[in-house]
Amino acid sequence: MVTAVSSRWDVTDVAPKIGSAIRTDKETLLSGARAEEIREIMERRGVIVFPGINLTDEEQIAFTHTIGTFAHEAAEQKGRDGDFVYPITMDAKVNPNADYLKGAFYWHLDGTMADKPIRASIMSARKLAPEGGDTEFCNTYAAWDDLPEDEKRRIDGLKVVHAMWRSQLYWHPEPSAEELQRWMSMGSNVLPLVWTHASGRKSLVLGATALQVEGIGIVESEALLVRLRDWATRPQFVYRHKWTLGDMVVWDNTGTLHRALPYDHDSGRLMHRTKLEGEEAFA
Repeated sequence: MVTAVSSRWDVTDVAPKIGSAIRTDKETLLSGARAEEIREIMERRGVIVFPGINLTDEEQIAFTHTIGTFAHEAAEQKGRDGDFVYPITMDAKVNPNADYLKGAFYWHLDGTMADKPIRASIMSARKLAPEGGDTEFCNTYAAWDDLPEDEKRRIDGLKVVHAMWRSQLYWHPEPSAEELQRWMSMGSNVLPLVWTHASGRKSLVLGATALQVEGIGIVESEALLVRLRDWATRPQFVYRHKWTLGDMVVWDNTGTLHRALPYDHDSGRLMHRTKLEGEEAFA
């Protein structure tokens, strides 16, 4: 464990290859004075936990603005102006798109239907399930770095077709024709299996939306994608966050995969999420 300490700013690594916890106060966090350091830690460690920071929705929005450009989505705005938090819940009365969120229980990267995915997500715990509901993250930079060199040579340059409907089949394998058509209307996207970032670092682009590697048969493709997912989600690359009320977690969406772990969908579990606009296209 590596720890750096300064006034109202304690940084501790929470897992060997992913995740840091920062213990601070609201004033320090909202001042923006540590914004560049937060971004550096986020990129280097993938995930930052702010235990028990207890930001209000307005404070979370303000914090989001300090570390990047606030991301808006039409489906989240519902015709309203301004900045809003997005409710992550299985309660359809709170979030009418709750069914769509069921894909979040499987390893994924947000924004694979876009050329430029969101930079980061910021999520705060508002209500917890009595059991379950942890969130897992894996570091896809570290997973690439630790691959054997011959494996790197084999997969660097491969392209993968991603489709949102593939991720929905994980939780609903026998949709109606109408449901499938609605999912398929969101289209597909061809992405690199290995993302070479502007920084020069590389990460794996995997997850539940990955449909097929271009240029190889479906059986070989599936075997490769599953094998790489198993590799990227080995314990040394994973951090599992057990939520307590008031926790806020920030993660680098361009260098991690994440998933929610099972919980009772009637429990009322509620997270409030904000996001940073994408800054770099898949390459």
